[in-house]
Amino acid sequence: MPGPLPDGLVTDLAIEAGEWPGEAVLFQMAGRAISAAFAEAGLQVSENSEVSLLFTDDAGIRKLNAKWRDKDKATNVLSFPAGEPDGDIYGPLLGDIVFGYETVFREAEELGIEFGDHLSHLIVHGLLHLFDYDHQDNEEAELMESLEKAILASLGIDDPYVDSPLVADSG
Repeated sequence: MPGPLPDGLVTDLAIEAGEWPGEAVLFQMAGRAISAAFAEAGLQVSENSEVSLLFTDDAGIRKLNAKWRDKDKATNVLSFPAGEPDGDIYGPLLGDIVFGYETVFREAEELGIEFGDHLSHLIVHGLLHLFDYDHQDNEEAELMESLEKAILASLGIDDPYVDSPLVADSG
């Protein structure tokens, strides 16, 4: 089980729209997922670093997806990295991760998995994007997926990629 957030990392969380669990539940879930990602992937941040998590609905994430990625459709997660690392050290602003409620909920149902497990996966996925992990080509995708699997396994969450293409379009 992962420990507390890395020293100096602050998580800013906002619920804009959607039927998300309460802030306390989301903070706990995000904290576990982020801590596991740092432990398993060896992520490093400068002191007083911050990551922002925005929980919205499909209409909200669709607007962002259209504006920033020229894709006029809702998606499960979007990541917006804030800056370039200093070597392997990221921060102080890591970036923003945005989640679309209806899409996340629908995918969890379609996959037959717990909503919290799916959201934890998407938190990890979005966070890895802030650290320059990507899935634009096969080699990058394999590396990112293997890290996600290890991180999620440390949380007791099954492999999300078994028979699932759902995360392939997220950003």
